[in-house]
Amino acid sequence: MKSTRAIGRIPVRDVEPRVECGRRPAKAVTGETVRISATVFREGHDAIGANVVLKNPDGGRGPWTPMRELTPGSDRWGADVTLEAMGRWTYTVEAWSDPIATWRHHAEIKIPAGIDPGLVLEEGGQLYERAAARAPRGPERTLLRDAAKKLLDDSAAVAERYAAALTPQVDAVLGRYPLRELVTASEPLPLLVERERALYGAWYEFFPRSEGTAERPHGTFRTAARRLPAIAAMGFDVVYLPPVHPIGTTFRKGRNNALNAASGDVGVPWAIGSPEGGHDAVHPELGTLEDFAWFVERAAELGLEIALDFALQCSPDHPWVHKHTEWFHHRPDGTIAYAENPPKKYQDIYPIAFDADMKGLVSETVRVLRHWMSYGVRIFRVDNPHTKPVVFWERVIADINRTDPDVIFLAEAFTRPAMMHTLAQIGFQQSYTYFTWRNTKDELTEYLTELSGDAASYMRPNLFANTPDILHPYLQHGGRPAFEIRAVLAATLSPTWGVYSGYELCENTPLREGGEEYLDSEKYQLKPRDWAAAERAGHSLAPLLTRLNEIRRAHPALHWLRNLRFHGTDNPSVIAYSKRAGSNTVLVVVNLDPHHTQEATVSLDMPQLGLDDGASLSVHDELTGETYAWGRTNYVRLEPGRTPAHVFHVR
Repeated sequence: MKSTRAIGRIPVRDVEPRVECGRRPAKAVTGETVRISATVFREGHDAIGANVVLKNPDGGRGPWTPMRELTPGSDRWGADVTLEAMGRWTYTVEAWSDPIATWRHHAEIKIPAGIDPGLVLEEGGQLYERAAARAPRGPERTLLRDAAKKLLDDSAAVAERYAAALTPQVDAVLGRYPLRELVTASEPLPLLVERERALYGAWYEFFPRSEGTAERPHGTFRTAARRLPAIAAMGFDVVYLPPVHPIGTTFRKGRNNALNAASGDVGVPWAIGSPEGGHDAVHPELGTLEDFAWFVERAAELGLEIALDFALQCSPDHPWVHKHTEWFHHRPDGTIAYAENPPKKYQDIYPIAFDADMKGLVSETVRVLRHWMSYGVRIFRVDNPHTKPVVFWERVIADINRTDPDVIFLAEAFTRPAMMHTLAQIGFQQSYTYFTWRNTKDELTEYLTELSGDAASYMRPNLFANTPDILHPYLQHGGRPAFEIRAVLAATLSPTWGVYSGYELCENTPLREGGEEYLDSEKYQLKPRDWAAAERAGHSLAPLLTRLNEIRRAHPALHWLRNLRFHGTDNPSVIAYSKRAGSNTVLVVVNLDPHHTQEATVSLDMPQLGLDDGASLSVHDELTGETYAWGRTNYVRLEPGRTPAHVFHVR
């Protein structure tokens, strides 16, 4: 039986962030500031101190970071650390007795009262001598020794001796080199630092096959590349492509998910595999692998990364069906079971059975991923990872990130919280969320408080405003104002957000009332769009999306997640929140009602903005260019279609 770890001379308890009791690393990205905290206390009334010890991925000791008591009397200590190097770090909290702080507390009582001033100053001199001996050679040691000599000089006046120990210069040296006794360290905890794109970025999803020409309606990588400059001009960072592999013909679905495909129907990209190849091939109508490589390079020239869909499932025509029958579920009659989500049936897709040959599936999956990595793909959006064993993804992602830590995996898992959180903990760098279904002020406040709180230590939300599968009733019935509102929310609540192509055209016709499927869904057919005509007619939301991404890039506060704070409003249809990073503060106020003008009083939590309650501030609306004088309470009037939101830079 494992023994319980000893408490230590100075108790250090409840160190955070801690993921799964320290068995898995907390997460950060380069440049991100992380709050490390712990409960630290001791017996009696002697003063204590605490600090964070970081060890970098090479095992070297990082900077010494002092901690402070977050709230007086709470025993909760914390320090903010910023890590600039990728890799696996560890952090430890050290607590210690602070005899000089204890002496100062006693001295400020005894010396004015004339209680044994000589003995008090002699005790202080001895402590300062010990502190000097531990300081590095140079001016710091000399300064502490001079203070000690002055304290011990009984020929000088008491006030003069005492004052020599309390100068700002002495305080600064002791802040860097305190006299520490009874040092007690917590157990080391892991912290994984990944690249910035794991936390921050704007995503745009589109189907290359819909970007064809009048002569050849089915798009290719070459014709689809014509869309890339417009996506880059809107300020997006990542272009996400649905599966680009050969599509099966057996049980191919027709338009609007019809069971029987008509001649010319293009099929569902997620029905992967045909005689032309499987997960390591491209659909012949899109081009060749060389064309795909050119597409990735063209995107990179425009500052765009390509995210490729990885859907671990097969059409009945996939080469694996014949080469690896053990990788599939078999019915009693010997046939392979197709995918079902009753009442939905997916006769064109075979799910994978993992337990017969887990090792073989891990090996083949890693091979396929590395194949696409060799063509420049460093981001994978994983389709339905929650329908596969968690241990499978843990092994796959660990294998890839062991050699390529810059590769990012996004979990498309709209499922139970336990599964979503666990997928994030075992390696997925990003996660889809329930954002689409959170539309009221209370829903958004509660959910985003959760995502930006303890969950931010391991789960990074990617707030997609829509997807090919999800057209929420809010968008169906709210018209253009609803699209504007959700774009502002997604772009400012989370460091990572995204839209699916057609969002800027406010496409919102459902297949049927009460459902979330699009009519004439692009999953089942080509969907050419006249982007230029929409721009000329002023119907496109591209200017708003562009402006939002410009604001995000200009304001570092919007690059982070843990700094989200909500503010009070007296109208349930109006939500207010802020983000602050150093001297940069962004305050957002949104009318959540796409149908009606709403008025509200916004009550700011001024300390969260770094201000006193009585302070006045200038707020500049980055959407309209207007500037207002604000204080703790402020009136707003937000009109859908005109000014649905304020995105303020707090000056």
